[in-house]
Amino acid sequence: MTDHPDHLAAAWSDLVATARRTVADGLVVGTSGNVSCRLKDLVLVTPSGVPYDRLGPGDLTAVDLEGQQIIGTLRPTSELPMHLAVYRSTPAAAVVHTHAPYATAVSTLVPQLPPVHYMTAALGGPVRVAPYALYGSDELAAHMLDALRDRTGCLLRNHGTMTYGDSLAEALDRTAQLEWMCRVWLTARSVPGHTPSLLSDGQLDEAAARLRGYGQRGRGTH
Repeated sequence: MTDHPDHLAAAWSDLVATARRTVADGLVVGTSGNVSCRLKDLVLVTPSGVPYDRLGPGDLTAVDLEGQQIIGTLRPTSELPMHLAVYRSTPAAAVVHTHAPYATAVSTLVPQLPPVHYMTAALGGPVRVAPYALYGSDELAAHMLDALRDRTGCLLRNHGTMTYGDSLAEALDRTAQLEWMCRVWLTARSVPGHTPSLLSDGQLDEAAARLRGYGQRGRGTH
């Protein structure tokens, strides 16, 4: 075992609560999307095809970084290759994948989300769209990693979103911010005769510097 059972139980409870939030917030429908978190060399992940409101303490599902199931009998999410690719390549402690409607719509229109708001900087810069590949495939995981280069979130063409963070709360917040920015851009570009104004690289750099000092010191919040 890589961690104390109480720590695992608490992490699983947090993961399930986060997964339920994705449904409540309209970021996924049914059992679409998936959530994971990393505890040392163990990755806790939502199982495939099980409604989040039916998950309980006894459904804890975990794999190692190679994808070998270590805990549980439920099959892990089919998107496990994407989650593992993030953990192998970044310092992520948590990953959230959704089929958020505005973000998915944007993924079909442009190669990257135009920088309509300074929160673009919170994700590392303009959010790229990973080329389409079959869900659950190694090809999709590779496309996603390329789109995540120097970023903490990306769009997946004709599919949805992928974000990561130092905690489940941070990963979920980044997903919500991304979905909100996609909604803003779609709304602005729909006004006839007008083109949305966009932020420059310099303006995003300035916002990034300001965001690094945002929030209450010592609380780890944004």
